[in-house]
Amino acid sequence: MSDCARNFCFSTLSVIVLLKHICLSSVFFYHGGKAPYSNPKSETGQSRIRVPVVGSLSPDLDKRINLGTNITGYIYDASLDLSKKRVSRLGFGCGGLSGMYNAPLSHEDGCLILKEVYSRGITFFDTSDLYGDHHDNEFMIGKALKQLPREKIQLATKFGIKRLEGLRFTVKGTPEYVRQCCEASLKRLGVDYIDLYYQHRVDVSVPIEDTMGELKKLVQEGKIKYVGLSEASVDTIRRAHAVHPITAVEMEFSLWSREIEEDVLPICRELGIGTVAYSPLGRGFFAGKAVVESLPNESTLAMHPRFSGENIEKNKVIYARLSDLASKHACTPPQLALAWLLHQGEDVIPIPGTTKLKNLDNNIRSLAVKLTPEDLKEILDAVPVDEVGGEREYSVFSNYLYKFANTPAQ
Repeated sequence: MSDCARNFCFSTLSVIVLLKHICLSSVFFYHGGKAPYSNPKSETGQSRIRVPVVGSLSPDLDKRINLGTNITGYIYDASLDLSKKRVSRLGFGCGGLSGMYNAPLSHEDGCLILKEVYSRGITFFDTSDLYGDHHDNEFMIGKALKQLPREKIQLATKFGIKRLEGLRFTVKGTPEYVRQCCEASLKRLGVDYIDLYYQHRVDVSVPIEDTMGELKKLVQEGKIKYVGLSEASVDTIRRAHAVHPITAVEMEFSLWSREIEEDVLPICRELGIGTVAYSPLGRGFFAGKAVVESLPNESTLAMHPRFSGENIEKNKVIYARLSDLASKHACTPPQLALAWLLHQGEDVIPIPGTTKLKNLDNNIRSLAVKLTPEDLKEILDAVPVDEVGGEREYSVFSNYLYKFANTPAQ
């Protein structure tokens, strides 16, 4: 991130941030246009600089951290007369509130977390119809949205992974299933529209043009505003974008999962598509999961290749290197890992999730970590991908990774 907030002061009598002469970077998702991610102006010549909404952070935050650091950007829609819709520089991955890496929270506790997330200026909420037993996460978010200003939330959800018995899944992308899932998500979430609707995994038995055709109809009907893909191949992204503009591609992207730099990231930038980075902390590894803290009994990470057996022991060496570098930068390992990702471009939006407010504040502080090109190289040298132990995905989902996500011709 570049040109961060300057000339700020803190009130010593309260936790109020007074922002003066702020110069901030912004995030744009381009919808239907080819706009270079590095261009500091929009097509109209207007500056993309905007003062963010500043949330109330915990009063014990280190005062050397700039509480006015930008967490605001935009979804950019060229088809709506250059209208702009804000999306926060950091999103929030909501899935963990309903389990996966820890015990699921009650809806009451989950709603409290989401309200705190919003109060800190994070307005981009990411969920899926897959998350939680019986679609629990969408129901939880629906309850939270009733306590928040809906028009200020950018809500993303997904369809396409169908849960079978036990730990078995299948992927489905037929037009009929697309519509069925969208209608069900709208009902569970209690909303009239979904801001960003992703195909969670690509159905390689269905031409992507068929799936996108139905998504385009849902846009025209006002049930969804923007279309996204997740774990999609370069060919699938290009073909999908030809049917209807893709606003964002959600991919695993973190210090130890960087393969998209070679193919997906370039095609997204060519087409003006934003990249949403899921698991930006390596499923919590760079926050110390299975290293400085034990995995909860309920966590599925014990089955993940990088968190089990010899692999986790091998990966602990990588964590130790990053921890040493974090000390050098006077920050924590997760802050450094997120800061590295934030420095990959203003079109890359990490969506870390957490069930703890202290972790939320810790993640937000990453926006104030400044890294030089030399720093970035040093971080990469500390986390060489060829030394990472284990594959990046659970075995049950390994067949659905983007490298295998080409679909048949229509």
